[in-house]
Amino acid sequence: MMKTKYILAAGLLALGLSTQAQTLDRTKLPADAPAPAIKIGKPVSFTLANGLKVFVVQNNKLPRVAFSLLFDYLPIREGDKAGYVSIASQLIKTGTKTRTKDQIDEAVDFIGGSLNTSPTGVYAMSLKKHTPKMLEVMSDVVLNPKFTQEELDKLKKQTKSGLASQKDNPSAIATRVSSILVYGKDHPYGEPDSEETVDRITLDDCRKFYETYFRPNIGYLAVVGDITPEEARPMVEKYFGKWQPGEVPKPTYDMPKPPAKTTVVVVDRPSSVQSMVYITHPVQLKPYTTESIQASLTNDILGGGGGNARLFNNLREKHGYTYGAYSTLTSDRLVGRFRANASVRNAVTDSAVGEFINELKNIRNSKPSADELKSTKNTFAGNFIFTLEDPETIADFAINTARYHLPEDFFSNYLKSVDAVTVDQVEASANKLIDPEHAYIVVVGKGSEVADKLKRFGDIVYYDLNGNKVDAPTPGKLTTSAVPAGLTADQVFDKYLTAIGGKDAIAKITDVTQKLTTEVQGTKVDIESRQKGMNKFKLSVKAMGQVVQQVTSDGVKVKLEGGGQSKSVADEEARMEILKNAIFPELLFATMGAKTVLAGTEKINGKDAYKIDVTLGKKTISEFYDVETGLKVQYTAIEQGPQGEMAVNTGLSNYKEVNGVKFANTLTQNLGPMTMKMETQSLVVNTGLDDKEFAVQ
Repeated sequence: MMKTKYILAAGLLALGLSTQAQTLDRTKLPADAPAPAIKIGKPVSFTLANGLKVFVVQNNKLPRVAFSLLFDYLPIREGDKAGYVSIASQLIKTGTKTRTKDQIDEAVDFIGGSLNTSPTGVYAMSLKKHTPKMLEVMSDVVLNPKFTQEELDKLKKQTKSGLASQKDNPSAIATRVSSILVYGKDHPYGEPDSEETVDRITLDDCRKFYETYFRPNIGYLAVVGDITPEEARPMVEKYFGKWQPGEVPKPTYDMPKPPAKTTVVVVDRPSSVQSMVYITHPVQLKPYTTESIQASLTNDILGGGGGNARLFNNLREKHGYTYGAYSTLTSDRLVGRFRANASVRNAVTDSAVGEFINELKNIRNSKPSADELKSTKNTFAGNFIFTLEDPETIADFAINTARYHLPEDFFSNYLKSVDAVTVDQVEASANKLIDPEHAYIVVVGKGSEVADKLKRFGDIVYYDLNGNKVDAPTPGKLTTSAVPAGLTADQVFDKYLTAIGGKDAIAKITDVTQKLTTEVQGTKVDIESRQKGMNKFKLSVKAMGQVVQQVTSDGVKVKLEGGGQSKSVADEEARMEILKNAIFPELLFATMGAKTVLAGTEKINGKDAYKIDVTLGKKTISEFYDVETGLKVQYTAIEQGPQGEMAVNTGLSNYKEVNGVKFANTLTQNLGPMTMKMETQSLVVNTGLDDKEFAVQ
């Protein structure tokens, strides 16, 4: 099976693609200027008899109209059926009393429109000439959904698949566990969903959610685009006027409290060479207030301003611990949250946490300089003004003014409010909202390597990925589960080879050409693998029309090309590259001199998988095989990145048969904090590839 992860990882590094903000020029400060006067157009608004509040923003630049419907209700406690709100909102789009899902999709596609649903609303857009048809389909979905068991079962299966994939994603684990800690399992923001809670969801649960919360009296409809208020009102009346209002619950929740002292939480991942670090705690911070404006500037100075921020400058630029370090201060009607985060190497985990704490204390104990605050304000103002280019922003301002009972001139005077913030107020905001002495330090990583060094920050508590306390791993004891007595790595390999078709069928495969695509930050990436025999291959990654990385092997030597450079390797290093990129490496491990060890079992996508460590010289890769099916479900290797070693995990799924042999057609790869899904576009075998394609000079 092709090892796309290695070349793709290198190719992305050569491309310079990153999942974080790009570094800005910090040598030039924007010129001082008074806060600009903001003239924000006022939408025409009206309210239907059923309580639906409508805001029309006319913008004739493009001949299209968008309808954005928002339901303003407080978060819902889902209990032992956590996940039903999300599933119900998706189910709404899968059919109405007069249309099937396919008919809805066809109707929208025919007019070149778009239609999306979410737990808090519905969005639709089309060309102006198709507005009546688009609104008719949208209203049909909103007013007449038909819930079917077949569609619910599909969504539950998709949801559980997504949950399973998160179990091996350090960023997803850190987000999940930290939310449970900060808010508590009894709070809507902290209750975890799981395969078990999803299994309990019924059609009645989804129907009750819709009937309770999809009500016009808590709805705000923004109509934006090439349409006048005089055109919009009769259409909205026609399609939404008969919609019946209803009473909507207004639950109350206790305010989550921060820990009494700094608490270090470790989620053990024995295979990790990097640690995902979150430092977080709840805050009381209401949106659209003077305090929230001060908090935004405070956070931008600390870690929200990309390459200009203190955390980024310290942990990346100064110490080289990470690709990027960031922070957020979230405002919310119920409860806000502070979070600082980074992905760092195991060896520097405690040092990185120490620098985080230093910066959090520093912003509390000393005022920013006038220049630092001014630069942050200028960037902040520029971003704000940029958002005004989108007419939907104007509608959002009007809706939020109504929702939060803001002064009519709140957004018109927004930049004046930003400009009025002082260095003293930033210091006061930091002292109120950033508290490293009462925070959770959540570390998802290899506990045996990082935990002891973290003790200087507080007591160590181990949690699993569901937010449950667990015992610390026993030193010297395998963290993977035991395997049946007498089972060997070779037997696992044999079961895999049988599962994909058997050695006789495999022997008939002389060459394989596989083409895959993925997307990184909006950039399409094409991957092509050409493989011949057991040990010849040519892998290439193409982005923006250019080959950015290529690896070629003639079966003995390997040539690596990328970033304008090339390198040829031989002997042990070449043999490892061949093993990593062979069609069926299980047939080569012994002949290549690799040592294989059945290390135990681990949970991969919620199912038991045998873990086999394959070592050649000083390098080790890990292969994972589903205990039940025998299929390979993941492989892991340690790769070198700009900030040091990192674990690259690639999941294998969607096996399809070609000429009697099954190949994985979907590869899901974790590259640092980024997750990519690569889908096979074509896979052909036995095309007679020429040996000349694999020549290495």
